[in-house]
Amino acid sequence: MELTLKTAKRVEIIDITDQVERCVESRDGLVLVYTPHTTTALVINEGERGLLEDILEFMEKLVPYGKGYKHDRLDSNADAHLKATLLGNSVVVPVESGKLALGTWQRILFLEFDGPRTRRVIVKAL
Repeated sequence: MELTLKTAKRVEIIDITDQVERCVESRDGLVLVYTPHTTTALVINEGERGLLEDILEFMEKLVPYGKGYKHDRLDSNADAHLKATLLGNSVVVPVESGKLALGTWQRILFLEFDGPRTRRVIVKAL
């Protein structure tokens, strides 16, 4: 199964938990959630607005935009590639009776670092 996301900003976080859960209804096992883009990432964390802003601000401090990275000579998005590299492009979640076995506050978060774009997320029940 595949999700299509249309990001609206250069940098943003989208909670895709509910969309992923709809993909695994009436299943048990695991679900792999994967983004096939080199400037996006997937993480599991709390979806509280303040924390989401903190994550984006932290990533910008860690890997600032426009700092003369070598890749920027080809394309001005080296920071996006580096941020995505630090966070990773997939998560695996247990599925029990068609429900994601996430902790109370855990959400599956898609991070865009080079938008706005149309993005794909592959969801594979295992």
